[in-house]
Amino acid sequence: MKGNIKYLILFLAINFGGLGLGSWLMNNGPQSFWYVGLEKAPWTPPGWVFGVAWTSIMICFSIYLMYLFTKKYTDKKLSLFIIQVVFNVSWNYIFFNQQQVLLALIVITLLTALIFYFFLTYLKEHKKVSYLLLPYMIWLCIATSLNLYIFIHN
Repeated sequence: MKGNIKYLILFLAINFGGLGLGSWLMNNGPQSFWYVGLEKAPWTPPGWVFGVAWTSIMICFSIYLMYLFTKKYTDKKLSLFIIQVVFNVSWNYIFFNQQQVLLALIVITLLTALIFYFFLTYLKEHKKVSYLLLPYMIWLCIATSLNLYIFIHN
């Protein structure tokens, strides 16, 4: 159990650190003249929802990762996790800071595919724990659709 708690703390720190870094890299993104002036999808949630969603997602994801890595560590799992962090953090920079909507759409699509890969690949091994990925998967589908809408309509 001690090893589990260490992994949980580690993944919470990395995941919330990634959220913090991504937020910092946005460069005032959601309040920028550029973003405010975009035509956004009618289903775009209010700003406060993003904070609540990402907090919940990263708690669930960290618990999932704790089980994933304590059951059987592999370099492949670690590599996939690192790629996920890079995609997650870089999307904020690419979309809000650099205003590269198409590149951001590619990145978020790859991130979505990677989280679905985690779910499908380790579902047998982790059964019920894998369902902790559902909030992340659902949110990424919504976020991808928002990014796609902005790409198409702006």
